[in-house]
Amino acid sequence: MNFVQELQWRGMIHDMMPGTEEQLQKELTAAYVGIDPTADSLHIGHLVSVMMLKHFQNCGHKPIALIGGATGMIGDPSGKSQERNLLDEKTLRHNQECLKNQLSKFLDFETEQPNKAEIVNNFDWMKSFGFLDFIRDIGKHITVNYMMSKDSVKKRLGEDAKQGLSFTEFTYQLVQGFDFLHLYTTHNCKLQMGGSDQWGNITTGTELIRRKEGGDAFALTCPLITKSDGTKFGKTESGNVWLDPERTSPYAFYQFWLNVSDEDAARYIKIFTLLQKQEINTLIAEHQNAPHTRLLQKRLAQEITCMVHGQQEYELALEATQILFGQGTTESLSKLPKKTFLAVFEGVPTFTIASEKINSGIPIIDLLAVETNIFPSKGEARKMIQGGGVSVNKNKITDINDVISHAHTLNNTYILVQRGRKNNYIIEVV
Repeated sequence: MNFVQELQWRGMIHDMMPGTEEQLQKELTAAYVGIDPTADSLHIGHLVSVMMLKHFQNCGHKPIALIGGATGMIGDPSGKSQERNLLDEKTLRHNQECLKNQLSKFLDFETEQPNKAEIVNNFDWMKSFGFLDFIRDIGKHITVNYMMSKDSVKKRLGEDAKQGLSFTEFTYQLVQGFDFLHLYTTHNCKLQMGGSDQWGNITTGTELIRRKEGGDAFALTCPLITKSDGTKFGKTESGNVWLDPERTSPYAFYQFWLNVSDEDAARYIKIFTLLQKQEINTLIAEHQNAPHTRLLQKRLAQEITCMVHGQQEYELALEATQILFGQGTTESLSKLPKKTFLAVFEGVPTFTIASEKINSGIPIIDLLAVETNIFPSKGEARKMIQGGGVSVNKNKITDINDVISHAHTLNNTYILVQRGRKNNYIIEVV
């Protein structure tokens, strides 16, 4: 497979240095992507560059994930209006291990083939590099004029002269450039990839390699992904969409992709899945013929949820989605993990009842109209039950004398009550 052609039809190339495609056609090549280690999980904003590495390995080349331990202690000015929080080494090492576990779902770190993926941390080669050594061996090769010409620097200097740009941030491109130089000399790495906002930092690295080593190095960037309405990709009201299931449940992860617009789904399915061109084109055509079925969103959500969380979590997310839209059974409800159950019914009115009150059972009428105010009176509750309008855990209540006990709890904690077709209530047993 031709890596550049693969990325081009997927809409994943923004800029590329001349000679990049020729280099990749000539020989097995190592390339790296830098990953910010300021959290112990990737979020979906990282996925574009991770997918670039995955396609790179699939095309027979060697991917390197660089955890920016040293640069994470500085803060990259690209696209930022202020400096980031700096991290200590213990936190960086913890984050690195967590990130590698997530990356292993995309990259093969175990193969015996020459294109085995690697993970490196620039803190390992920067921690003992003295300041005087750095300015003597690295700083002298790049002029201040060259560094000032970078958009990330000009933007920060022009936006707010009072805030300005710290010397620490100003030197970021040199530190990142040295990363490229180090990997060039130690791993024969000739290509750096990243988002389009990284073009200036990446080309500083290629320039440093050219001036110090007299060698050829290359740069390739992907577009910064936005939503069709121009807003930032990967953000929800509750913040980032994380790959860590403890931060973002697989159900919420699945829902994010399921709810993207038609226009975004047509772009995202090329970028975030491994489906081939013909199949994607067929899916897009079928979706256009019946957009109400949301075929494209469903397939996108399936592919990426399976890739990140596995088939079992995808199936749970699918069941949870069906429950949300009025389908599902008591059995499917009881299979939902507690976190997924709460995610499905987020925002639903919730009542609490003491555990001892249902130890020996409580009449359904009392539960609905006395212990909670799901109904304003016993009479209304009785009338709705007799009319077939009340369900507990997806089972229709037909007898006004039914008794609810611990046997009715989901996850030993929750009871789901439905009044009519659209009104859901949760009773939490505490």
